[in-house]
This record gives sequence, structure tokens and C-alpha cells, in this order.
Amino acid sequence: MYLALICSVLRIMTERLIAMHTFKSKEYPSITSLRCFEASARYLSFTKAAHVLHMTQSAISKQVAHLEESLNVQLFERTLQRLQLTPTGKMFLIETQAILNQIERSVLKVLAHRNQADTLNILSHPTLCSRWLIPLLKGFNTEHPQISLDIQEQFDSADIDINLTDIAFLYGDGIWRDMSSIQLFEEECVAVCSPDLLSQPLSSLDDFQHQVLIQSRARPRAWEEYFQAQDYVHEKSYKGPRVDTFAACVNSALIHAGIAIVPKFFVKKELQNGELVLAWPYHMQTHRRYYMTYPTSMSKTPKILAMVQWIEQALKQQAMVE
Repeated sequence: MYLALICSVLRIMTERLIAMHTFKSKEYPSITSLRCFEASARYLSFTKAAHVLHMTQSAISKQVAHLEESLNVQLFERTLQRLQLTPTGKMFLIETQAILNQIERSVLKVLAHRNQADTLNILSHPTLCSRWLIPLLKGFNTEHPQISLDIQEQFDSADIDINLTDIAFLYGDGIWRDMSSIQLFEEECVAVCSPDLLSQPLSSLDDFQHQVLIQSRARPRAWEEYFQAQDYVHEKSYKGPRVDTFAACVNSALIHAGIAIVPKFFVKKELQNGELVLAWPYHMQTHRRYYMTYPTSMSKTPKILAMVQWIEQALKQQAMVE
């Protein structure tokens, strides 16, 4: 009995070792074969792929065939009329595009930074990025040519990858694990619209019942909270055209699409030049704020110190102007 068990275990181990050896000995797909496959799958044509990649149709076909052989799967159904992706081919196309996109990003990053510039990876709330952060960073690279900025937008402030983020500009409570935070400013939300939208100013909250309320997916309860803060019940506070960001809400208000509720500092310029007006005078103070946050372990690094100093100086200048 024990002998049979030992033999069974040895057989299983031998099969696994053989399988591992076979896998390691296989040649991984080349970048050329992946590019040929991706172009062929995108156009469902070897001929069009050949034109895009400046190769011959025969070379494209051979590269794809070699890829299928090395993977031991069929990626295309070949007919006289055209190519069709197999289910496996569709799945592999998604993976291939992700791989090629990552390679392209990596190559561009190396080309951009081959002068030994230190990259500062920045994460930002989308509208805060476009309407506040980007204008504020004007001149930063001139003063700090050794620091290259890589900025990405992200909605969810709770999901921060500390290994990929050097500094972040987020909306929240200021508490993120292993991060140090500096408060930038509080948030007041106001209802704004184009001056041409209303024939006369709203006289009461009841007048909102007859207006189009622009909704934001980033803050789906914004209108409900706005009315609740004023002890008013609006039964259709969730009804209206829905867009992704506050920036889209502002643009919608500018083209007379309705009334938008947005943080006041996002529309400071439009309120000053008259492109937008307050539809109602109430200013709603929210419970969260905007923060600049960075890994505590990196707080003394030159690139973090440079950005913190730049932002703090810009905030002081803004406060003096106001």
C-alpha cells in the first residue's frame, strides 16, 4: 500500500517537472508577432495589418501562424471572405493591447527621462486637476528642470497605490494610510447656471421644481444634500442629465443645459466674468476638504519638498489676491 502511494507521488512530481521544463523551454512570443496579431485582429485582415505595419501580407500571416503554434491555440478562424477571432483570440487581443500599450508608455517614459530627470508621479481628483492643479503648476518645470511631472486622474481617493504615487491631490477626510496630508482648502458648493437660462431670478426653492438639475456621477447625492441642508424636500433631486465630473457639470451649465451644483472655487473665474451666475444664493459647506498628500516615508525627498513648497507658495499668493 505504502509502495503504491510512494509511486503515485513520484509519478505526479515527475509529470509536474516535465510540464515545468516544457513551459520554460518554450519561446515567448516576440513583440513583432504580438504587433502583427494585434493589427490583424483590429482590422480582421492580414492585408490591412501589413499596410499599417509596413510589412508584407505574407510576413504578417507567418508571424501570426508562428504565434498560434508557440501558444498551441487557434487565434483566428480563417475563411475566404475575412478573418474572425476565436473566443481565445478575443481574450488574447485584450491582453495583447494592454501589453503593447504598457510597452509604449515605458518606452516614451525612458525617452522623456533619459536626461536623468527625476519623475514625480502625481495623482489628482479629475476636476481639481484640470481647473486648479494644472494652471497652478505653470512654470514648475522651468524652476525645477530636474523634475519631470507625470500626472494621472483618479476619482476614488480611497484607492491609492502608495508604490506608484509620489504625491496626490484629493478630496476626502485627510486620512490615508501611511500618508502625510496638508489641507488645501475647504469646499463650498453653489448652484450655478448661465445668465441666459433664467428669465428672472428664482424667488424660492420651489422654483427649482421647474428647472433642469445637472447631475454628477462623482457626487450622486449632491442635489439631495443641497436641499436637505436648507430643510427643503425636492422629490426629483436625482432627475436630470448625468455627467461624470464637476468639469462636465460646469461645461453643461455654460451651454444652458441646466443648473449645476459645483464647488465654488471650480467656477470662480466664470462667476467673476459673468459667464455663470448663482441660481440661488445658498452656499453649502461640505464635510470633506481637498488635500495634498504624500507617503510619509518620502516626506524629505527633494522632489516632494519642491512640490510642497511650490503649492504652499501658490496658495499664499492666491490668499493675498483674494
